[in-house]
Amino acid sequence: MSAKPVAIVAMDAPPKGPSGYPADLRRKVEGRERRVLGDAFGLRNFGVNLTRLAPGSASALRHAHATQDEFVYVLEGEPTLVTDAGETWLRPGMCAGFRAGTGDAHHLVNRTDRDVVYLEVGDRSAGDHVTYPDDDLVAAMGPDGAWRYSRKDGTPL
Repeated sequence: MSAKPVAIVAMDAPPKGPSGYPADLRRKVEGRERRVLGDAFGLRNFGVNLTRLAPGSASALRHAHATQDEFVYVLEGEPTLVTDAGETWLRPGMCAGFRAGTGDAHHLVNRTDRDVVYLEVGDRSAGDHVTYPDDDLVAAMGPDGAWRYSRKDGTPL
């Protein structure tokens, strides 16, 4: 087992590779840069990401988790939070939480001309399923922890 650091400079963590979304949907999150901080410390129960959204980018496809809770805390910029209830403008120091199993789909969108930077925290509960109401996509977490995407009719991707 390799030694994990005690502390790091968050911006020094390497950015995560491109989105795992299918190619026809990936463009919706172009301009998103996610630094996976929790993995640097070997965290297993929850993940922490430092995410930067360029102008015009989105945090994710609008989605709802069946078993995983999520939380965001805005550090810089002014993203728009889009949920089933509508849109909420956020500013630095604001936070939002998304309880699993509610079906309330959400994502952040950067509609400004400045970058948005925020922390996102989510648990890593096994067996999660994700719905994407605005897109022809569903996801299921496999036993290995990897996401498997399919179309809503069950066609695998």
